Amino acid sequence: MFNTPLIAAPMAGGTTTAELALAAQGAGAFAFAAGGYKTAEQLAAHIAPLRATGVDFGVNLFVPRTSPPAVAQSAALAAYRTELLAAAGRYGAEVPTMALAEDDPRVQDFWAEKIALLLSDPVAVVSFTFGLAPAHVVAQLHKVGTRVVASVTSAVEAVAAAATGVDALVVQHTNAGGHTAAFLPEPAPLAAAGRAATSAATLPELITEVRRSVGLPLVGAGGVSRPEDATAALNAGAEAVAIGTALIRTDESGARPLHKDALADPAYTRTAMTRAFTGKPARALVNDFVRDHTETAPQAYPEVHFLTAPLRAAASAAHDPRALNLWAGTGWKSAGSGPAAAVVDGFLRGL
Repeated sequence: MFNTPLIAAPMAGGTTTAELALAAQGAGAFAFAAGGYKTAEQLAAHIAPLRATGVDFGVNLFVPRTSPPAVAQSAALAAYRTELLAAAGRYGAEVPTMALAEDDPRVQDFWAEKIALLLSDPVAVVSFTFGLAPAHVVAQLHKVGTRVVASVTSAVEAVAAAATGVDALVVQHTNAGGHTAAFLPEPAPLAAAGRAATSAATLPELITEVRRSVGLPLVGAGGVSRPEDATAALNAGAEAVAIGTALIRTDESGARPLHKDALADPAYTRTAMTRAFTGKPARALVNDFVRDHTETAPQAYPEVHFLTAPLRAAASAAHDPRALNLWAGTGWKSAGSGPAAAVVDGFLRGL
């Protein structure tokens, strides 16, 4: 499915720039453009330089939810907004008072417009995260020659994804930095115990679990911080592995300088899963915001994302990382600076 065993993962929010994707592609990785948080027009501009190379690449999209927040979620959001006022006040930021309508294109992450773009001007691969693209969308993409990939975090999700007709799966372990791709609720006993809906302690174990359930090509993701991690995932049955955190500090990355610096700062000693920034679980370096708000943040994406966006922007402008979403996988300490091509080459040489 891919012409290389190494994939440059799509990191939305500005981290995956066209320059980063091009550098990774030029060094021998398969590049994915990050379509999340972009309008169709912004996505078209983002991928234009990749189109110009004539080399296959992929585009990743967020799958929007299919129903509005429950009444209980709305009440929790109101309480969380009140909780955020003190932190926002420290940075001179406003916390939005109005929730966006369910059919607002921003809530839907401009889904319809971006699907229309990729059907009218196809790319080689489209991947989806945060949910499953409907089977008819998968079929439409197939008709224009696009291969389709779904992101999953368990064997149960893998089976559900396979039923939609996708061509391959990204198997994401909980060690991954940033948002989890999980889209099925955890069984109640596991959720109560704070455990993931899989027994896999490592990415190779998760790949093995998924391989027993589906016959699709698999891409391993999550905690691939060194070439030996990549090799272990490949040996477990993955066709390729994806790296994300390993590229955040590179020259071409669009991550905030504060984010890049934090990954190399010994003051940060651990990561944690938190809904504090966006309302969807994501792995980040533990800073003050994570400590103060993880327990109270509701599961309400993208509403929490919109609530905290002005606060995060103000913290960035103040050069204060204490209220920033410092996404990081568990192997963040291995992330190096310098050209992205050197990172990709280091992985490929180690395979």
